[in-house]
Amino acid sequence: MTGIKRTLTYLKKYLLPTGGALFSLLLVNAANLISPKLLQRLIDDGVSALNMDVVWSVVIALLGVAAVRGIFNFLQGYLGEIASQGVAYELRNSIFEKLQNLSFSYHDRSHTGKLMTRMTSDVELVRMFLGRGLVNLVSAIVLMIGTLVMLFSMNWQLTLMVMIIIPGVGGVFMMFVKKIMPMSKIVQQKLGTLNMILQENLAGSRIVKAFAREGYEIERYSTANVDLLDANVSMIKLFTTFFPLVFFMGNLGMVIVIGMGGLFVINGTLTLGELVAFTGYLIYMLMPMFMMGMIGAMMSRAEASAQRLFDVLDAESEVKDAPDAVSLPKVEGRVELRDVRFRYIGAETDVVSDFSFVANPGQTVAILGQTGAGKSSIITLIPRFYDVAEGAVLIDGHDVRDVTLDSLRKQIGIVLQETTLFSGTIRDNIAYGRPEATLEEVTAVAKAAQAHDFILEQPNGYDTEVGERGVGLSGGQKQRIAIARALLLDPRILIMDDSTSSVDAETEYKIQQALEELQKGRTTFVIAQRISTVRSADKILVLDNGKLAAEGTHEELQRTSELYMEIIETQFGKDN
Repeated sequence: MTGIKRTLTYLKKYLLPTGGALFSLLLVNAANLISPKLLQRLIDDGVSALNMDVVWSVVIALLGVAAVRGIFNFLQGYLGEIASQGVAYELRNSIFEKLQNLSFSYHDRSHTGKLMTRMTSDVELVRMFLGRGLVNLVSAIVLMIGTLVMLFSMNWQLTLMVMIIIPGVGGVFMMFVKKIMPMSKIVQQKLGTLNMILQENLAGSRIVKAFAREGYEIERYSTANVDLLDANVSMIKLFTTFFPLVFFMGNLGMVIVIGMGGLFVINGTLTLGELVAFTGYLIYMLMPMFMMGMIGAMMSRAEASAQRLFDVLDAESEVKDAPDAVSLPKVEGRVELRDVRFRYIGAETDVVSDFSFVANPGQTVAILGQTGAGKSSIITLIPRFYDVAEGAVLIDGHDVRDVTLDSLRKQIGIVLQETTLFSGTIRDNIAYGRPEATLEEVTAVAKAAQAHDFILEQPNGYDTEVGERGVGLSGGQKQRIAIARALLLDPRILIMDDSTSSVDAETEYKIQQALEELQKGRTTFVIAQRISTVRSADKILVLDNGKLAAEGTHEELQRTSELYMEIIETQFGKDN
């Protein structure tokens, strides 16, 4: 139960409500243990003796006990929930913060849907155990110990007879917990797979409809749903086997008490009130045993969920600040890749090997190559989304591994073909990298990005909500907002995929104007998609299977590189 043990450390911040819940629990159990004794007195000293004063005093005492039980049951539940909700809050924050700091390689290997399951379902299962299961477990232990003490004090012979069922109940319980734990892990895994399919389907709904794959997606989801159903049914079968067996053993104990206790009453060694009280205490002892099944299942599921949560929290980021990392000073924009070799985690071959080049401040460098040549991999190494296996990436002579990630990435602007916009206003999205920016600054970069006019045409101008993933804006409009977002950072180094294949000629022209404005005075890296970009670049890098095959200007490469001409003819046509 290492996962639950580690989870309990989060309760340190909530010692007051936790302590209050435990104190309330003790008072509730104390009230429970008093009740059978009061019933004994009611029968022996009140009803049997025909003493109404005793009857009324016991009735009043029972009402007081009921009031105490009710008040402190409420407090125990309320304070327990406060503590468990606090732990859930801490876990969600910790996991979200961890996910922000994990490298791209971790997210490459992890499914979004499964991560969402951990953030929601797994956290909730842990919370429920801490809020209810843990309290019930402590209550069950306290009540069982207190009840045994009371039983032995009343009649040790009868107590010993009853205790013969305890090893059997304990054995059944241990067997139950042993089987339920792996089942709980399977259920959470199946739930994660189901959520993954759902997330992928919702994110790719347009692709699904475009390819008329609704039927396939329904079948895929249904199959995963059946797997989850089967896993839950297996757990139900275990429950339906366990509880009748425990109830049988509990009833066996009750039969022993009634049978032997009746003989003791007849023999005069036990009063009728004591027998009633003894029966009441026996119920208090058996009740926690019945509860243990539910608590065990809850604990097993919480343990499985806690382990999944700590799998995330314990994950090591392959890309992180070095212990002695320094802040990168304001750069001029000289970028050098020196003898770089790189491969993705789990890959068998290098995607970049023996790669070297230098980009001087203010230069525009176009990166050209066939699909899979390593173009995208090269540009991800500059902001240190991934670390090189060998060699070095240097900015103004500083190895990017020797500076803090924050200071590095704040000086690099990125505009990608697939523009991501967040929920919020157009102004919020433009100012995403500089939330403190004034409206005047936002407006200025929007004008430079050729976005100001269409923004003013929106219902609320810059305060218009863009919708999920930018729904409501065209591809060209979203791209210009992304350009404005990058402009606002005023980066010395710019990385972009400037493809405009999905927009019309007029929009392409406007985006080109915005990009030219964005590139002024900056070291720019472009995954070349347009012939105009290739021709105007100060330097063109031609990649072939992760290696630098050729380097030069458009005119130089036309004369010296057959591969360059092949790529140009393939991508842009022979007339270009």
